[in-house]
Amino acid sequence: MAAAAPVLIETRDGVALLTLNRPAALNAVDAELRAALTAALHTLNADAEVKAAVIAGAGERAFCAGQDLREALDLTVDGVEVWLVRQHAMYQSVRDFDKPLVAALNGVAAGAGFQIALCCDLRVGYAGLRIGQPEIRAGLASIVGTYLMSLQLPLSLNQQLSLSGELLFGQRAHEIGLVNHLVPQAEVLERAIRLARELAQMPAAAYAATKARLRELSQPGFDAALAAARRAQKALYASGEPQRVMSEFFARRKMPG
Repeated sequence: MAAAAPVLIETRDGVALLTLNRPAALNAVDAELRAALTAALHTLNADAEVKAAVIAGAGERAFCAGQDLREALDLTVDGVEVWLVRQHAMYQSVRDFDKPLVAALNGVAAGAGFQIALCCDLRVGYAGLRIGQPEIRAGLASIVGTYLMSLQLPLSLNQQLSLSGELLFGQRAHEIGLVNHLVPQAEVLERAIRLARELAQMPAAAYAATKARLRELSQPGFDAALAAARRAQKALYASGEPQRVMSEFFARRKMPG
C-alpha cells in the first residue's frame, strides 16, 4: 500500500488548497513534507490556471505542530546545514509565491508551522487556536521565528514569546495582529478559501508587484536570520543540548501514568 502524500493538492475554481498531510504527527515538518510543500508552491506559482492558494493542515488538531522532533533528534552536527538549507528553502517558497496565499489555521501552529503561516499573506484562525514559537523548549534557538515576529510585534512581546516558548490563544493572536481573521473553528477553511478568492480578484500584476516590494523590504533581514540560525543551531548541536532535551522529552512521553 502506497504511503499517503505528505502534501495534498486540490484546486477549487482557481484556488489551490494545499493540505499538510501528516495528521498522526500533527502535520509536523519532516524531509518529505518539506520537499513536497516547496515543490508544490513552485509548481502552482508557475501555473496560470491557479489564481490563489490556501495552506491548511489535515485533521482537526493541527495546522502544523512544527519541526518533526524525531527527525531533529537524529541529526548529526554535519547534517544540520543540509536540514536548515532545505527548511529555509521551504520558507522562501512561501515568501516567493506571487499570488494570494492564505494560511487556514485549523489547529495548533507552532515553530516551523507558525513560521510557514507568518510567511503567508494573511492568516485565518479561531479563538481557541494555539500559536507561537516554542523552539527554545526543544533546545533549539528561536531565530527565524523571532525575526518574522519582529515584522509584526514590538520587541517586548517578541522577547516574551521567543524566550518563554509560550503559545498564545487565537483570540490574543488576533488582538496583536498575528491572526488577521477570527472565525469559529469549523469555518476556518472555508473563510480562508473565500478570502483567497477575494484577493484573487485584485489586478494580478499589481498584486504580485506589491508582494515583491513587501518581500524586498524584509529579505535582507530574513537572509540574515537564516544565516544566524544555521550558525546557532550547528553550535547547539555540537554542544549536545538539543539532543539531550529532545531525548528527555521522548523519555517522558514513554513513562507510564
